[in-house]
Amino acid sequence: MRQGLVDADFRRQIEGYGLTTANILYRLPDHPGLLQSYLWQNYDLAPKFPELERFLDFWNRELEGPIHSVEVAHSHLVRPGDWRHVNGLYRMQ
Repeated sequence: MRQGLVDADFRRQIEGYGLTTANILYRLPDHPGLLQSYLWQNYDLAPKFPELERFLDFWNRELEGPIHSVEVAHSHLVRPGDWRHVNGLYRMQ
């Protein structure tokens, strides 16, 4: 199979990446007493989360709303060990 035909997200899952969701609470620049929520979701590697770290570095460098807290949820959707050869076809109606 040519590599161009495989979905990039699927390839990342096989490489060990799992779907990561981060709920980022940040302070509004004009009203620092108020918190706003931002939901970030991407495939990332636990436990170091390099993709999330890159995003948070970007946020701190480029955006005005200082981060208050980050809650992270991570799930391995497909792992290499989940694949096995199945012999047969089963139809459900």
